[in-house]
Amino acid sequence: MTWTFTDDVDVFLDAAGASLAARPAENTLALTVTASLRRNGPHAFTDHAPVLGWWHGADGAVAGTVVRTPPRPALLNGLVPEAVGPLLAALPLTGVNADRATAGAVAAHWPGHRVDEEQRLYRLGELLPPSPAPGGRARAATGADRELLLGWFRAFAAEIGEPAGHPERAVDERTAEGRLTLWEDGGVPVSMAGVSPRIAGTVRVAPVYTPPAHRGRGYAAAVTAQVSRAAREAGADEVLLFADLANPTSNGVYVRVGYRAVSDRMLISVEGSGG
Repeated sequence: MTWTFTDDVDVFLDAAGASLAARPAENTLALTVTASLRRNGPHAFTDHAPVLGWWHGADGAVAGTVVRTPPRPALLNGLVPEAVGPLLAALPLTGVNADRATAGAVAAHWPGHRVDEEQRLYRLGELLPPSPAPGGRARAATGADRELLLGWFRAFAAEIGEPAGHPERAVDERTAEGRLTLWEDGGVPVSMAGVSPRIAGTVRVAPVYTPPAHRGRGYAAAVTAQVSRAAREAGADEVLLFADLANPTSNGVYVRVGYRAVSDRMLISVEGSGG
């Protein structure tokens, strides 16, 4: 039983890709992060090289993965309990993003730790368009919206406390591939929603952002319902999204349009590490 590490995403996916794809909903973050690394290179997210690893169980099968793209917390998926201690001994981690059970196991090794965020993964059930519907309509984002979208991507990252990464690439790719949708009211863009590429049959809605001046009018629900419907009609087996459990408004929006809870994740860090 041992960990194997690499910075080569192809090597990682050859070894652990099937394990991740076997549970595409629970592993959606790891699947989309590694797909981006494969597409855009090792610096797709930051200037730091990624650290990718998998744990071989006693039977030789993959029984857990780590995907680390500093300065973001390391993504831990499917770890058996006995893999946690060796992982923390092998890597100088100061923050992790993991399911509740794994986060608890990590916390036991970090007497001084803090919980930075709790997230809930949702899966779309029966789509329920918002009623009453807000004014306006959805439209695909275009190149003419680039500056607006860049500002919104940066504002979204700042609001959730994450590094902005490379918003130019994210905006340009998603716009070119029809994966960014705007809600307009009176010809003015008031909200946006994006979707990930379809991987292992799943699509994840992200980001969803409404500027503060336009909140409370149902725009986020409308644009989320629109992109969710489009993803399902385009062939996605499952449509997913994450919500911060500290934000009851966003969780309520997603439940009202038909999303149902799947599982929770926790972001924890060593106290004083900055995440």
